[in-house]
Amino acid sequence: MAFVLTDRVKETSTTSGTGAVTLGSAYGGFQTFADAIGNNNKTYYGIEDGVNWEIGIGTYTSSSNSLARDVVLSSSTGSKLSLSGGVSTVFCTYPANRAFIMTEHGYASGVSPYYSGILFPDGTMDKNPQ
Repeated sequence: MAFVLTDRVKETSTTSGTGAVTLGSAYGGFQTFADAIGNNNKTYYGIEDGVNWEIGIGTYTSSSNSLARDVVLSSSTGSKLSLSGGVSTVFCTYPANRAFIMTEHGYASGVSPYYSGILFPDGTMDKNPQ
């Protein structure tokens, strides 16, 4: 099992409830989770269901063409969405609270309070994130 980040992955779903999301078909010009993420691999995902949304970490399973919603990182409701069963959009994303960037001065900087500094392979640390 690997953690896979891939661009341009977006599919439909008509799943109801709070369980795993069964995937439908890819949007034009986008990849499927099967092709881009692969069986038993984890990824960051987003779900839009009308005006509600959820961002999390999920595991793709090819035998059921589904995405388990393992960890909810954020959502419009404060918890896992209860999907309506209408058409939802499921996609890969890179959550802002899990990202780090390079500042204009060349330092790694966390955009999240989860980072207190970045240790580089040469042993130096960015102790003053901007």
